[in-house]
Amino acid sequence: MVLPHERFFVLLNNMAPAKRDNPGYRERVYKIVRGIPSGRVMTYGQIAELLGDGYTARTVGFVMHASPEEVPWHRVLNAQGACSTAGIVLPHDKQQRLLESEGVVFDKKLRCDLQTFLWIPRSRSKRTSKVTLYKRKPAKSAGGGKR
Repeated sequence: MVLPHERFFVLLNNMAPAKRDNPGYRERVYKIVRGIPSGRVMTYGQIAELLGDGYTARTVGFVMHASPEEVPWHRVLNAQGACSTAGIVLPHDKQQRLLESEGVVFDKKLRCDLQTFLWIPRSRSKRTSKVTLYKRKPAKSAGGGKR
């Protein structure tokens, strides 16, 4: 029988070996997470979308739950703005307490307001960008479209 806190390791072992064993795959995730400022958060899916093919919210979660000490793992939440570490991290509310100490506010449903606390990395492009929930997209030119 697999205990709840061991579930992550079972899932990690079932992950494709090319991803699981590739330090470069994990390091791309950690690089983004290291850039999240104190008091701000990103979602697993947002990170996966920024990284592109080969990354999903679930694989980012697997990588994050095995992150090194210096990676601020607590700044990554699920798509609802809630913590997803209850069965993995002890004490169960550690992630929320770490975020609250940085100024992130949680409501009665244990969710933070992503419109307030979500961090969207700056685009490297010099073009004007339009922000979506997960990443910046180039803005459409004024009057663009068919005539």
